[in-house]
Amino acid sequence: MRSIWNGAISFGLVSIPIKLVNATESHSISFRQIHVTDGGRVRYRKVCELDGEEVSSDEIGKGYEEADGSIVPITDEDLARLPIATAKTIEIVSFVPADQIDPLQMDSAYYLAANGATAAKPYTLLREALKRSRKVAIAKFALRGRERLGMLRVVDDVIAMHGLLWPDEIRAPEGVAPEASVSVREAELDLADALMATLGEVEIDSLHDDYREAVEAMIAAKSGGAFEPSEAVVEPAGGQVIDLMAALENSVRAARASRGEGGGEAGEGGKAEVTPLRRKAAAAAASPKAVGGKKSTAAGGRGAAAKKSATAKSTSKTAAAKTTGKKAASGSRSGTKSTASAAAKKAAGGGAAKKAAPRKRSSA
Repeated sequence: MRSIWNGAISFGLVSIPIKLVNATESHSISFRQIHVTDGGRVRYRKVCELDGEEVSSDEIGKGYEEADGSIVPITDEDLARLPIATAKTIEIVSFVPADQIDPLQMDSAYYLAANGATAAKPYTLLREALKRSRKVAIAKFALRGRERLGMLRVVDDVIAMHGLLWPDEIRAPEGVAPEASVSVREAELDLADALMATLGEVEIDSLHDDYREAVEAMIAAKSGGAFEPSEAVVEPAGGQVIDLMAALENSVRAARASRGEGGGEAGEGGKAEVTPLRRKAAAAAASPKAVGGKKSTAAGGRGAAAKKSATAKSTSKTAAAKTTGKKAASGSRSGTKSTASAAAKKAAGGGAAKKAAPRKRSSA
């Protein structure tokens, strides 16, 4: 790869000769401007405003325009004489944890290559020190006529540098957030979590530019004379969300269907369960975890009834075993009556049994 800058990394008193190489490249398709009438290429010509003559690239220099419109000529020699240590040096100023760098500051990315055999040892030393510390280096450097901020980190076995914007170049997000006060319910957050879990993760390497591929195919077809324009199928844009819960539930089902997991209830297969929206608000408030894998309020009611029934049956069996101790396998009437009587006495409690006893004596 061709280097775009030669200099050195200043690591305390250690100087590491390096070459700067672009770490990224653009695959965007470029278009030329043409004259629509005849298809002729439209070009820009650089013309001097004073004499009207076209100027070649080797005759063009730099200049700073004053407020009154006058131009102050600036040469490369003027810039090279500036008393800045970073003119040809990437000066490391500190080492910080990577999570202290706001991604908003990230700019262009470069690879730093050791320049020469003597640079291999100090280059490797800095690389291994960065690996072991699990930190990144903050540095200052000059490139393309201005001093910049950079972050050095290790990528595989190479030191990479990300250009950083200066802190005062990051705009405050004033007036960006919604002005209205909005509250989000726990049930809505549960559904959002379920949707995030259903979408899962993606291998970044598997993503590609569909638009660029379509443009390339169209250009190839037009150049070959076999292009047949067709109307693009545009998915309808999402309108205003009236029922956010319904939209989230439908999104979970659609995401599961796209992953081949079926379009039924989102709770199938161990995923988060989506309950119907027809449940009452009071029930949702009493059981905020009804969404996302928990049982609904109605299901909870049925579960409670089933639990009471099971308890009653267990009590009846226990009472029957204590009272008779000899229940027949054939299920005779006497055994059944005895069991039912014992269960009724057990369920009614001792007070009811005491009241029943006097009535028996008086009738005798």
